[in-house]
Amino acid sequence: MFNVLLTQLKGLFAWSDVKRPWHLAVLAAVCVGIPALIGAATDQFALATLSSLGAMVILYLPKTRTAHRMVTLAMCSFGFMICFTIGSLSSFNPYVAALALGLLSFGAIVITRYYCLPPPGSFFFILVSALAIYLPFDLGKWSSNIGMVALGGMLSCGLAFIYSLMTGANDLPATKIETDTQVNAIILEGALVAFFIAFSYLLAVLLALPNALWVPISCAAILQGATYRMIWHRNIHRIVGTALGMGVAYLLFSFHPNYWVLALSMIFFQFVVEILIVKNYGAAVIFITPLTVIMAEITSANMSTMVLLEHRLVDISIGSAIGIIGGTIFHRTSLLKNIESRMNARSSLSGRKSS
Repeated sequence: MFNVLLTQLKGLFAWSDVKRPWHLAVLAAVCVGIPALIGAATDQFALATLSSLGAMVILYLPKTRTAHRMVTLAMCSFGFMICFTIGSLSSFNPYVAALALGLLSFGAIVITRYYCLPPPGSFFFILVSALAIYLPFDLGKWSSNIGMVALGGMLSCGLAFIYSLMTGANDLPATKIETDTQVNAIILEGALVAFFIAFSYLLAVLLALPNALWVPISCAAILQGATYRMIWHRNIHRIVGTALGMGVAYLLFSFHPNYWVLALSMIFFQFVVEILIVKNYGAAVIFITPLTVIMAEITSANMSTMVLLEHRLVDISIGSAIGIIGGTIFHRTSLLKNIESRMNARSSLSGRKSS
């Protein structure tokens, strides 16, 4: 028992040998930071952070030739816009919003899994959907908000093109497009994860949590784990990392920073996150927390920092607990495998009948 516990603890504190080029972290930080800096200069910081959200599409930059990179980022940007558009239109009613979040999550999971999109996979599509759903319903700002997200995506695409030329991306081997042929398994996984994400948001609404969007986001982050052990590790990393990150955020906001300081802080936090995320998820979450707290100025501008941070910890704890339940069903039961076997059997039978 002691050896098992020791092994688990070692896994929590393990430091991966994977290295990420420092200039890739700089690129991500610049993409996210430029809109924030423009927002600080124009005194439109809350609106500009929507462009920073759209600019996070840079995190999907693949290690391929320039042409494939640009197609991938353009499609991901389009996906961000679809998620934000549908999410914004459904925000007038919490039940409609929960349904929309579930459908958008399902679509994002199925598409990213089928086309073998590497991490962060479907996560940021779900994050964009959740944020759009939680923004106040206002058709007057609807088109401008979508435009800001689109501008962030365009910025990332442009900087990614320049970066690819500077780093010799065209010298890389030709890209072979791969797809996952286990369609039934992908559909079942997408349906399960989407259900728990939608359920977590609905529960947060029913509990009248002030920042309900962080519950489904946390649930989605936990369910990104490829194995049951990874899900448990992510759960602990997210809760502990968030608690430590809240201390960083509280320290930052205790100085009552202006928009310029917040914009520069976003650049710094994004850079550090990109360096740490491949090393240890828990360490990265420490800096993800203040970064997302700054971006939460969009919906929480009138809320005190301490209250915002307290609510954030509660939201993440609830979302992580729901994510653990979903992960247990997915990894620790044979429910989905049994359903998949039946679906495959029916598909084979239908194929034989048609032939």
